[in-house]
Amino acid sequence: MFTRALQRDHKGTRVAWLGDLGGHLQIEHGVVELCLSALKAFETVGCTVENTRLDFPPERMWETWLKLRHWLVAGDLMRLYQDPAKRERMKPEAVWEVEGALELTALDVYEASQARSDFYRAITRLFDTYDFLLLPSAQVFAFDASVHWPKAINGVTMDTYHRWMEVVVPGSLSALPVINVPVGFGPQGLPMGVQVIGRHHGELALLQVAYAYEQATRWVSENLSPLLKV
Repeated sequence: MFTRALQRDHKGTRVAWLGDLGGHLQIEHGVVELCLSALKAFETVGCTVENTRLDFPPERMWETWLKLRHWLVAGDLMRLYQDPAKRERMKPEAVWEVEGALELTALDVYEASQARSDFYRAITRLFDTYDFLLLPSAQVFAFDASVHWPKAINGVTMDTYHRWMEVVVPGSLSALPVINVPVGFGPQGLPMGVQVIGRHHGELALLQVAYAYEQATRWVSENLSPLLKV
């Protein structure tokens, strides 16, 4: 598959912009604006871009992902957690994940699995109409390495250590193929991108639309960050 040509005519390709999931996501000022400016490049290569919404409650999506993450992380880290000396050396976030799993019942995991299937059906229904789905790559611009993780966005407190990157959950929970393309730089010269989500087993088409976008924008070759222009 990956030996096939990346060139493709995208006339008639329909692309859905999911944005902030109907106002659910807190996104740092400037991120959405950059992403929206990049939508024109998709139109340049022949795509039609439309605003749409995912017919699935975003908070249910989050809770489903959180339960399954607790369960999977605990499966990997439980042996460390059960050793008091090793537990002392674990990050608080890792301990929190394991202890969240300890509160789950088998029925909780079963229900989360069912909810994930419901979510998969909801997001794949969009592909009855659209060829690709778009979301911002991140909710915040890159932050200083001394910041453990963003505690708030737009004054809204993040209730977990990973709520600030909830925008990646649709791709992760659905297990659909995702590629990120650059869209520009914020006021401080820090980069941002857009996630492009494709159909199940649609990796080649995803690479082709990303290639077309790169040919139209020349981001990699012609748009260095201001931080790199010396």
